[in-house]
Amino acid sequence: MKKIVLLVMLCVTLCAGEAAARRLAVSVGKANMRSGPGTKHEILWSVGKYYPVDTLKKSGSWYKIRDFEGDEAWIHESLLKKIPAIIVKAPLVNVREKPSTDSRILFQAEKGVSFECLGKMGDWFKVRHADGDVGWIHKSLVWGY
Repeated sequence: MKKIVLLVMLCVTLCAGEAAARRLAVSVGKANMRSGPGTKHEILWSVGKYYPVDTLKKSGSWYKIRDFEGDEAWIHESLLKKIPAIIVKAPLVNVREKPSTDSRILFQAEKGVSFECLGKMGDWFKVRHADGDVGWIHKSLVWGY
């Protein structure tokens, strides 16, 4: 019994510093993804508004994240918010006027373009790009939300 209590206490202690995996999105126009938790660490890549990420752990005011391609990096917590967001995972997608493949194509988006989700109807997401463009994308073509 004593061993079980010690194991539970050890697990609680080790897990206390971990951020429960949750999906957040970039809330600013541009955010740098870094190799470590701090501004002195190398910038690995930069992303735009609504870029969705899964948080893996937290160190001070920095989150270690994983993106839609499985890449990991660090980002400051002030650049993230709980925003329903998706990112295009297909090479090129049609953004449509209505939630149907019969609907008019408004514009296209390439892999890596992120959007805020405004709503959902069946297998379709109503989305808004940071530049204000609004349309519908099928869920099979994106990651996030």
